[in-house]
Amino acid sequence: MARFLLLRIVRALVTIVLVVTFAFVVLRLSGDPAQIILGPEAPPEAIAAFRKAWGLDDPIWLQYLNYFGAIAQGELGRSMRDGRSAIVLVTERIPLTLALTVPALILKLGIGIPAGIYAALHRGSLADRIVMALAVAGFTVPSFVLGLTLVLVFAVQLGWLPSGGQDSWRHAILPILTLGIGGAAVLARFTRSAMLEVLGQPYIRAASAKGVPWHQVIWKHALPNAAIPTVTIVGFMVGTLIAGAVVVESVFSWPGVGRLLVVAVANRDLAVVQCILLLVAATMVVSNLIVDFLYGFLDPRLRSGAETAKAET
Repeated sequence: MARFLLLRIVRALVTIVLVVTFAFVVLRLSGDPAQIILGPEAPPEAIAAFRKAWGLDDPIWLQYLNYFGAIAQGELGRSMRDGRSAIVLVTERIPLTLALTVPALILKLGIGIPAGIYAALHRGSLADRIVMALAVAGFTVPSFVLGLTLVLVFAVQLGWLPSGGQDSWRHAILPILTLGIGGAAVLARFTRSAMLEVLGQPYIRAASAKGVPWHQVIWKHALPNAAIPTVTIVGFMVGTLIAGAVVVESVFSWPGVGRLLVVAVANRDLAVVQCILLLVAATMVVSNLIVDFLYGFLDPRLRSGAETAKAET
């Protein structure tokens, strides 16, 4: 088991390096930050001085080595627009993003998993068809379309809620709903599929044939086994708490990390973009590691398999 987890950690570190490398190369091939930040009317001398001050005139391989050397020292660079530390700019926005994504995650779990379980236990019923129809609709509608629809209904027509900004808790309701509805639809579909697959297993029929009460069959046998594939989806949602808010924050003018990323990409603010992508990659990797740990806890076969492999070697 320890070897299994060690391999996962090594793979996670390699993934982070690859993501950062890809972002580093793409950002430097997509445009000159000096021309974008200083403007098209800037004299060549100013552009040359800017590039030299920020090390942009060095060969890309040397910039790459300097960047990872700075990361090793805990320095993630400074914004080319105002000179502030990139990590400070990003960490200032993280609480605002989490103020949307954490309640949205709770909403996803509170609606999606119970709805999926209920639909599976009532397969073929009217309730099942309604839940799946709503799940398909919530899954297929893009988040920006859903967000604009909520704004049109609740902000423009009814006037109940503000359409954007972050001045009060009321401004967070529509973004949270936008993030939560789509995720709840995904969880409902996957939870229903996982439950139906488990309910069709021989050990479920055997437990029922032995006279075990149906509610005990569900709670002790079906739900723990159905939770294994569902954990993967939940882990992915946790990993995208920051990246998943990019579109919604832009639609609702919410000044979180997602909107900062959009502005930084448009301005080619390299250090800020790289810092955010590093944060997103680390979040995804950590969530995947947690999912691997949970797999070993939920499925004893993984632990026994790891122990068997260790004994054979």
